[in-house]
Amino acid sequence: MPTVLDVPQRLLDDVIAVRRDLHAHPELAFEEVRTAGIVAERLRALGYEVYDKIAVTGVLGVMHGKRPGKTVMLRADMDALPLPEEVESSYSSTITGKMHACGHDGHVAMLLGAAELIAAHRADLAGTVVLCFQPAEEGKGGARAMVAEGMLERFGIERAYGLHLYSQLATGVLGFREGPFYASSDSIEITIHGHGGHGAAPHLSIDPILVASEFVTSLQKVVSRQIDPLEPAVVTIGSIHGGTTHNVIPSSVGMLGTVRAFNASVREKMAERIENVLRGVCATSGARYDFEYLWRYPVTSNDAEQTAYARAVAERTFGDERVILSEKHMGAEDFSFFAERVPACYFVVGCRGDDRTGFPHHHGKFDIDEAALATGVRMMTALAFDAPSNAP
Repeated sequence: MPTVLDVPQRLLDDVIAVRRDLHAHPELAFEEVRTAGIVAERLRALGYEVYDKIAVTGVLGVMHGKRPGKTVMLRADMDALPLPEEVESSYSSTITGKMHACGHDGHVAMLLGAAELIAAHRADLAGTVVLCFQPAEEGKGGARAMVAEGMLERFGIERAYGLHLYSQLATGVLGFREGPFYASSDSIEITIHGHGGHGAAPHLSIDPILVASEFVTSLQKVVSRQIDPLEPAVVTIGSIHGGTTHNVIPSSVGMLGTVRAFNASVREKMAERIENVLRGVCATSGARYDFEYLWRYPVTSNDAEQTAYARAVAERTFGDERVILSEKHMGAEDFSFFAERVPACYFVVGCRGDDRTGFPHHHGKFDIDEAALATGVRMMTALAFDAPSNAP
């Protein structure tokens, strides 16, 4: 592997500039047209084979080495969130109601930085490196769409690696974990149908607000009494809408919720368990219900061999003191669709430099310590040159 792991200041300045430009121009899931255009143009200029419009707005950059080796994929997600930005800076979002509140702007910038280092030393490259700029991670399943289009088979991808900037970890620290790392994420959509009426005469109505309240309370027993306490799971109702004024009992109430788990067998049983609770409270009150369980992202589970390998690369590159065993995350990741199909490792890169860059992901004040970008560039470059020859 060539000695290209130190990021030149010129390149780092460019990575920061790209990140700030993308941050100022956020694009939502499957709308990343400007972002994809910047990615494709830069990859072509560097000599990559470029394939665009994969899963609507996805872009792949392919570089073949001069020696035999595996085909490995390095992934960065591109989409922003429908969230108003609360950070005032020279690169604040210019689009009302949209912002990069999860670090994907940094992911794109880091992988483009690695792309330049890889291209500059392509004579030392073995195998094939596929740089994957993925759309629609934030709830729309861009990775699932890419897999469904046959991307992995089309390009012969044998190993996959991805990273995520993480604001709860100090800048430049890398976190790895084999097995379940990020939770599954599914959604529930419920409408409870009662019988509306006057608030002063509840006995003449079937109050869907009361039924909804009983359901939310009873729902917590699914986790506390039906799931092994050693198997983490979460059921949260995040939205309840019903009624119009003080003294009117509405005819219906709508609810939205999220379901998380780390165990596939636990996940598989959650829909039935939740509906059983809903059926029971509705039957007691004489209400009816509509119930939809939306299967979204599976558990992101890291291959044990790939995780041990990638962690060893990180330790050689940065030193043992900057590499840790990461905690599990109840957040979800659609990198899971890649990890279900090929041996893969997903890891986190700390980007918390101070309180200003310590806000949680999906917060209006989320920002990163841009010193973390050099870590991501170096790690992706190290994997590009080492994994085709040495990954198990």
